[in-house]
Amino acid sequence: MKENECVIIGKTNVGKTLFVINFAEYLGCKILKVESVYPDGRQFERLFSIKEATLKLTDSNPHKTKCLHKINVTIPVGKKKKKVLIIDSCGLIEGIHPEEEIRKAISQTLALVRDSKIILHMIDASAVEKKGTLNSLGEVDYQIAQFAQLRSGYAILANKMDLLESKNGLNKLKGEFPANYIIPISALYKRGFKEVKDFVVRNV
Repeated sequence: MKENECVIIGKTNVGKTLFVINFAEYLGCKILKVESVYPDGRQFERLFSIKEATLKLTDSNPHKTKCLHKINVTIPVGKKKKKVLIIDSCGLIEGIHPEEEIRKAISQTLALVRDSKIILHMIDASAVEKKGTLNSLGEVDYQIAQFAQLRSGYAILANKMDLLESKNGLNKLKGEFPANYIIPISALYKRGFKEVKDFVVRNV
């Protein structure tokens, strides 16, 4: 198990990539050095400003992320600093995706989860009760929780708490996952990031 790896996992379109970008900025990154690792072994390294990363790596369409995006960050802890590799991953879906490229990216994500010490499971709190949508709470979320909750480094990030409907969604999540640590956040407005940082520091 890789001690300093923190993987962000969840269904497609729940806000994983935007969280990774804004969380890195919250931790003091001005320029993001993003290593993109594809299922076929290809690797690319690119530099982005925060604005460029948001424009080029995020999208409202599903499965914008088709590989792993790795970003090294440094988290101050007292007089020391801890290095953490934050990994954005391909969004999961219910069932089998028709495109081979997406299927391989999803397999890559699942393999990573087996090896990572810290797993941040993102759920769109505003869509929890919207049955049948790509980003609604689904069986895959229960499977992730069942697999990952045995680790101390597992937490659920209830995203999009800036939306009105998320309050009911958060209450539903607390009822569905009573044994899990749930952090309400807004990836867009950087809310709840201190709690996420503290959780990562405790488990790295």
